[in-house]
Amino acid sequence: MSLLEARGITKHFPGVIALDAVDLRFERGEVHCIVGENGAGKSTLVKVLTGIYRPDEGDLHYDGETPPAIGYVPQELNLFDHMTVAENMFLPLENGVLFRRKELEEAAQPFLDDLKMTSAPQDLVRDISVAEKQLLQIARALASRRSDILILDEPTASLTATEIERLFAIVEELQARGTAIVFITHRLDEVMRLHSVVSVLRNGCVVGNSDGKEVSEAWIVSKMTGKEMDLSTLYRPRTSRGETVFRVEGLSGEGFEEISFELHAGEVLGFAGLVGAGRSEVLQTLFGMRNPTAGQAWFDGEPWVFNKPARAISKGVMYLSEERKAHGIFPHMSVRKNVGVGLLRDVARLGVVSSEREAEATARIIGDYRVKTAWSETKIMNLSGGNQQKVLIGRGLMANPRVMVFDEPTRGIDVNAKDEIYRLMQQVAEDKKIAVVLISSEIEELLKCSNRVLSLYDGRINAEIVAEELSEERLLSSIINTGGASDATAANREDAHV
Repeated sequence: MSLLEARGITKHFPGVIALDAVDLRFERGEVHCIVGENGAGKSTLVKVLTGIYRPDEGDLHYDGETPPAIGYVPQELNLFDHMTVAENMFLPLENGVLFRRKELEEAAQPFLDDLKMTSAPQDLVRDISVAEKQLLQIARALASRRSDILILDEPTASLTATEIERLFAIVEELQARGTAIVFITHRLDEVMRLHSVVSVLRNGCVVGNSDGKEVSEAWIVSKMTGKEMDLSTLYRPRTSRGETVFRVEGLSGEGFEEISFELHAGEVLGFAGLVGAGRSEVLQTLFGMRNPTAGQAWFDGEPWVFNKPARAISKGVMYLSEERKAHGIFPHMSVRKNVGVGLLRDVARLGVVSSEREAEATARIIGDYRVKTAWSETKIMNLSGGNQQKVLIGRGLMANPRVMVFDEPTRGIDVNAKDEIYRLMQQVAEDKKIAVVLISSEIEELLKCSNRVLSLYDGRINAEIVAEELSEERLLSSIINTGGASDATAANREDAHV
């Protein structure tokens, strides 16, 4: 008998069948990859497996007299920022027992060492990087109890390539010990690297299940979407770029220095680099979220005023943060209210919001961008990540922007939703002549979408590569600074600005 077996699991929500007679088995020592579009039922399945939801039909069966211990690492960060790394790792303390701080820190250190984390047990969580926070959540799941099953939900979303390799080594070690790993990801290369078994969900049903013999990226995509998809499609704007919108010279700030570039109407300019290379910090400084220490910029030929996001927005500069939950959406408000908040100038008169205008704007976004939601009053937190992102993009575009900055726009989003967002970026650059900036950790995404890519290393521009010269090898070498990238920078800049 399997370590855990789901038989005929069905779960209904108002107007939706989230899971429809799902049968799955989880065996000791296997990495069971679960993939599917946003809204396919993955999150609901996890909540059934962990006991948060009770199924309407079907049940769970397990080997032995007691149910298996299940550790769960959620996709969203769920930590206490004002507590230490060690305190976060062991909360909740068992049976209300009080521990001395030194004992907690000593107990935490081996788990930090296993994951090769740079944080110390006594560090406050608010002071560590996003990647370290993600690793801390994994360490907490490993430390809380000896899990028979460990569920990892998009665990690599905030990790660098080195940290991902570290995590994979931990997964393989746990697998060798006999732990069942449930690995939920949208990154198909990770599935191909790790899987023992792959299960594909679509519309709440298991539409594909394989022990690996027939698994390929094309097979996964066809099962997820119900159609064949060309994974080699390019989404670069095909029209000629327009006038210079932004010109930046010698910009420096916390995490970067001496950044100079131009941004043109109708192009997609990619920003590449490892976590901590300064990609987001540069654009956040231009947007007004951070203070520059040196340098200057011009917008439409006029000197740019830093430190004022409201002014940036008024000039038509929109920034879509990688942290949707923290800086993009109001999770407990409806889709309609989330649209209205971003469009107060259009839906309010004399400080009074017009519900009619708000509803009209929301209906347009839902229709134009194919947002999957039962109705506009649904809380936006109940939408999939891809649909939340489409609401934010639609809201930003309704403000008629000149510049749109997409910071990790497809993090935690499925293949089909990625395709839609790539097409949206291409469309707004081609048809509306909006200048698009794409900040991404995914090399494939940058290759598919960018007319040019600026590669940052250690806070400086290491290379500027035009579309004709873009390749995975060239871009990767510039990101990790392995020979030749810096030498090509000047030539590429000259080509890019002709």
